[in-house]
Amino acid sequence: MIIPILDTYPGSQCPVKRANQELQALWSTMLPRSSTIPIIGKVPWGLIASMEIETNRLILRRWQSSDVEPFVSLNADPRVMEFFPATLSRTETEAMISTIEERIGRDGFGFWAAELKESKGFIGFIGLNVPGYLLPFSPCVEVGWRLAFDCWGKGYAQEGARAALAFGFGSVGLKEIVSFTTVNNVRSRRVMERIGMTYDSQGDFDHPELPLRHPLRRHVLYRKVRSA
Repeated sequence: MIIPILDTYPGSQCPVKRANQELQALWSTMLPRSSTIPIIGKVPWGLIASMEIETNRLILRRWQSSDVEPFVSLNADPRVMEFFPATLSRTETEAMISTIEERIGRDGFGFWAAELKESKGFIGFIGLNVPGYLLPFSPCVEVGWRLAFDCWGKGYAQEGARAALAFGFGSVGLKEIVSFTTVNNVRSRRVMERIGMTYDSQGDFDHPELPLRHPLRRHVLYRKVRSA
């Protein structure tokens, strides 16, 4: 199923850890319950997990084997990974794809592979994610992106992130979506602001997956609440 949405930091150096029981319990409080089949908003989980999101220039979709090589190159690019602890190896990248796909199957959404409609070329990921670690504002769903360097400055992150937000608030029925990054990641912070997110000045935090005194440990938090 394709959802057209026209005109419209994620992670650490290691594959995201499986959510522990405490995080799973917190997450379960965010979703509507059904006595028969699991429902997010008004759409069955199984249908949501198979959906593709279409914007003017992008398709956000499930991952394919052909995405591995360009994603390996993307994660090995120090320009792309400037605000992450390290670049990723092939093994780490393949594990990350597996984790993302597992989460899409579990949650009905995730960091979808982003594809250019015109060329069918893979450019990175854009989407929604339940962080695999406890944060001061858990439970939460974040919107995030990671694009190949050659695709920066073209508005793709904004376009895809707006579509992901629309999906999260509309099809999933979320009340709030957050985004976070290290303090000095001005480019990502600008995207967050341009897609209508608001900086929570009281929400700055130390990332729990980074060690004390790590230069990237301090993070900023942005929020967006579903319109009434």
